[in-house]
Amino acid sequence: MRASDVKPITYMKTHSAELVASVNKKRSPVVITQNGEPRAVVMDIESYERTQDAFMLLKLIAQSEGDLRKGRWLSQSQMAAELRKRLGD
Repeated sequence: MRASDVKPITYMKTHSAELVASVNKKRSPVVITQNGEPRAVVMDIESYERTQDAFMLLKLIAQSEGDLRKGRWLSQSQMAAELRKRLGD
């Protein structure tokens, strides 16, 4: 992380439009500090949405691995048969 990617909260208060324009242009998040401690992150919406999508995929993978460890899984042929049954061929 570069020093330019860290701003004090007073900067955010006085330069909010500039800050938003910068994160949207650079597609790089900015850490906001308060009393020298990191307190928040400002990022463009596209990057935020991609991050949320990645978190959701990771959550699904973790849930799937848990199901596999617990023996809750179907073979491909079992799944195909189950889908045919539910969808009525």
